[in-house]
Amino acid sequence: MPAGPRLRILQVMRAPVGGLFRHVADLTRELSARGHSVGLVVDSLANDAQTEEKLTALLPHASLGIHRFAMPRVLGSGDLETPFGVRKLAKSLSIDILHGHGAKGGFYARLARLSGSTASALYTPHGGVLHFSKSSTSGRIFHMLERALMAQTGAIIFESAYAQTTYSALIGAPTCPVQVIHNGLAPDEFVPVQHAPDAADFVFVGELRDLKGIHVLIDSLAGVTRPDGRPAMLVMAGDGASRGELEAQIARLGLTSRVTLLGAQPARPTFAKGRIAVVPSRAESLPYVVLEAAAAQLPVIATNVGGIPEIFGPTAKSLVPAGDADALRMAMMAALDNPETTHAEMLARLAHIESHFSLATMTDSIEALYHAVMTRA
Repeated sequence: MPAGPRLRILQVMRAPVGGLFRHVADLTRELSARGHSVGLVVDSLANDAQTEEKLTALLPHASLGIHRFAMPRVLGSGDLETPFGVRKLAKSLSIDILHGHGAKGGFYARLARLSGSTASALYTPHGGVLHFSKSSTSGRIFHMLERALMAQTGAIIFESAYAQTTYSALIGAPTCPVQVIHNGLAPDEFVPVQHAPDAADFVFVGELRDLKGIHVLIDSLAGVTRPDGRPAMLVMAGDGASRGELEAQIARLGLTSRVTLLGAQPARPTFAKGRIAVVPSRAESLPYVVLEAAAAQLPVIATNVGGIPEIFGPTAKSLVPAGDADALRMAMMAALDNPETTHAEMLARLAHIESHFSLATMTDSIEALYHAVMTRA
C-alpha cells in the first residue's frame, strides 16, 4: 500500500540503457505495485530491437503508457520542441510528478514545468551532467542550464553522497531540497550464486572501454598466481569500442589461454563463472555491478572512485587506487592467498548492503519525497 495518496507519475529519460534504465525500471515496477499510475517518456531517435524489448517488458507496469519524443544526445532542435510535448502530455494525463533522470531527462521534466505544467518536478542526475568538465563548452552550457532550472526543481535526488558533492563543486550548492537515496536491489538478488567446479578465479562484468579499467586489469592479471603457483584465470563479460585493443593486449602479454571474453552477458549468470569479482574502474557514480556482485556473495575487488566507498561501507579500507596495476595485482593476490579473510570481508560488506541498499528502502524514500514535494508545492 502507498504511504500516501496514489500518484500519477511520469518518469522522463533519454535512452533505456545501463544503470539509469535499471533504476527507472525497478522504480516503475515498485511504484506500480504500490498502486501508483506510472508512465515513461523516452527518446524516439535511438530505437533498436534491444531497446524495444526492454520497453515492452516494462509496459505492463506503465499504466500511463510509454511515450516517445525526439531527445538528441547533444543540444538540438528537439530540445526546443520536446518540453512542450512533455508539458502537453503531462496535462492530458493529469500528472502529479515529473521525475527526470539523467541530464536530458532532468532538463525536459523541469522545462515542461517552466512551460506551464502544474506537476511537481524532481531530478536524479545519475552521473549525466556531472561528467561534463567546467572547462568544456558543453559543460559550461549544461551547468548554466542546471543553475537556471533550479527554481523549477522540487527536489534533486542523488544516488550517492559522492554525486551530491560533485554536483555542488561543478554547479554550485542546490537551492532546492536534496536527498541522497541509494539504488536498491530486489530480495532475489541476495541469493548466493552457485559456482561451477571450473569457475575462473576472477570475473569482470562491464563495458569494454578504458574508463572501466580493463587495460589495468589485464596488466595486473599477468603477474597473479594461485597459492599452488598456477597462473590465475579471468572471465570477462561485456562489449565495447575497446574490445579490439583489449584482445591485442591479451595476445601481446601471452594471456590468451588465461582470459575468456564472453561478449555482452547478463551480470548474475556471469558471476557464477568467476569466484572473485573485479571492478577496476577509473571513474564511476554508484555502479550496480558492485552491488550485484556483493549481493550474490562474491568477494569484490574494486577501486576507490565515485560512490563505491559508500557501497563498501565498513570494508572501504580494502579499495585500491584507480589506474594502479601494482596495487590491483597485490589485492588480487591477497584475495587468493587469504580465503578466510576474503570471505569474512565479503560477509561484512553483504550485511552493509542488505541494510542500506534494498529496493524497498529506495522506493520508500522516493515515494515519501514525492509526497513531500507535492505538499510544499
